[in-house]
Amino acid sequence: QVQLVESGGGLVQPGGSLRLSCAASGIIFSISTMGWYRQAPGKERELVATISSGYGTNLVDSVKGRFTISRDNARNSVYLQMNSLKFEDTAVYYCNAVQIGKSYWGQGTQVTDH
Repeated sequence: QVQLVESGGGLVQPGGSLRLSCAASGIIFSISTMGWYRQAPGKERELVATISSGYGTNLVDSVKGRFTISRDNARNSVYLQMNSLKFEDTAVYYCNAVQIGKSYWGQGTQVTDH
């Protein structure tokens, strides 16, 4: 059974920082592409960042220079360091894993910038 468990969300003031974590189980983490998505109220879920099994990263333009995605294969975990948070970053953040064409999702963690 695949489980992706996010943590680290919360309330933060504009300009603040948060670090999201996602612990994975039930997948071969080292060969999986991991990602973070977010969904704001009334909007569709959107990609924030991905990191491949080879540690290649991709971030959407709106978070470049502010967010960093990383992974620790020894801990089966992926992280999203979010700095200089803005009001428009408020959303539920979801962890995603893609392994051999199958996609898995976590339950999400709320990030609120107020």
